[in-house]
Amino acid sequence: MSEQETIVWHQHTVTKASRAALKQQKPAVLWFTGLSGAGKSTIAGALEGKLAELGYHTYLLDGDNVRHGLCRDLGFSQQDRRENIRRIGELAALMVDAGLIVLTAFISPHRSERDLVRHMLPEGEFIEVFVNTDLAVCEARDPKGLYQRARRGEITQFTGIDSVYEAPLNPDIDLPAGEETLDQLVQRCLEALHQRGIVATS
Repeated sequence: MSEQETIVWHQHTVTKASRAALKQQKPAVLWFTGLSGAGKSTIAGALEGKLAELGYHTYLLDGDNVRHGLCRDLGFSQQDRRENIRRIGELAALMVDAGLIVLTAFISPHRSERDLVRHMLPEGEFIEVFVNTDLAVCEARDPKGLYQRARRGEITQFTGIDSVYEAPLNPDIDLPAGEETLDQLVQRCLEALHQRGIVATS
């Protein structure tokens, strides 16, 4: 028998359902995906602020922040990027088990990676949010100067320049982030969450 075969999931007395009931909410993961500079962190942060105002228990996982701790040992190779998303998915699934509404902001350029996380969660608990911003808009914003560096060849395998971004084919929420205001985008998210029974008001 391998060591892996000796590992058994321990079922605790306090369940996911009871934790969610205590918080009076339906847990879920809102997975914000889009190009660098699309507005993922900005929209996710504004939405989390609104959810907090409404009394919901949330946590926001941001791409740069997890690289400081949980994924600090990973680089930016294809293999490391996939492992980065896998770890975040596992963490988000644990947070959902704790009864939280989890918001994540990651480029996560490949559909297979996003599907990997979707399959970690029960049906309906993974909500793919496509921050649908044109490359030209993202490059014009370039808040960290990364596009300029990529164009100069200082950064390679940069998503949208010399590395592919696979846009969601059928996202749960499609945000036209280059066309609407932040308040309008947050309202779109709230309405979608209301329709799914995750929040009581839109």
